Amino acid sequence: MATFDNSRKAATKGAQEISSEWFCSIAGRRETTLRVMASSRRRFLETTLGGTLGGLAAAVGMEFTTPRPTLAQSTLTPDSALQELMEGNQRFAAGRLTAHEQDLAILKSNAIDKQEPFAALLSCADSRVPVELVFDQSIGHVFVTRIAGNVVTPEVIASLEYGVAVLGTKVIFVMGHSNCGAVKATIQAKEVPGQISALFPHIQPAVDQVGSNVEAATKANAKIQAALLREASTVISTFANQGKLKVVAGYFDIASGAATLLD
Repeated sequence: MATFDNSRKAATKGAQEISSEWFCSIAGRRETTLRVMASSRRRFLETTLGGTLGGLAAAVGMEFTTPRPTLAQSTLTPDSALQELMEGNQRFAAGRLTAHEQDLAILKSNAIDKQEPFAALLSCADSRVPVELVFDQSIGHVFVTRIAGNVVTPEVIASLEYGVAVLGTKVIFVMGHSNCGAVKATIQAKEVPGQISALFPHIQPAVDQVGSNVEAATKANAKIQAALLREASTVISTFANQGKLKVVAGYFDIASGAATLLD
């Protein structure tokens, strides 16, 4: 009887081992099958959705652009820095912005302890001239000073000197824009409230030079302010004379979105 019981236990144990091996084998094959099915499903979805999105984009005339890599700004030359600005404006004017597609988390992380803008801009404070958007730039790329009429003051000079000598900007872009209220007010020379008239003496030389045409005076003012930066700042003039910096004047047309060089 004991022999029979031992045999039955051995048989049961063997059956259990076989059953366990069989179950593991089946489970392994099932897991493999599921992985294959999941992989196939992913490939199917990628192909199908890719084709669908492509078809939708073609149907509505949408253009997908590849995000530009974040530039190693300190390695840019003055000419390439200016080129980067102008190419960014071309994207803005064409409605093909890419700056928003860059990894903001990485940009923020890189800018926590330092900044390395490749360009500095002296722009009007006008709300219709969002400088970073106009040149399709993102966090840490451009060093911006803004003041009504984009005029040069000691504080503006100090700010731009910091951008050049400490931060390493390669180009300073002085930008006027269409329908500038500060230029219009200077031309009209009417009584204005508060200290608004403090801007007029800075812009008046441009009006004296070209007359009462707003666009011509705005462009002349941008060129005069750029020349002042080159002459009034020993820091800026030194870097410019050494070929380490370009100082240019430009004009932004609000209607078209295009920025053009005046120098």
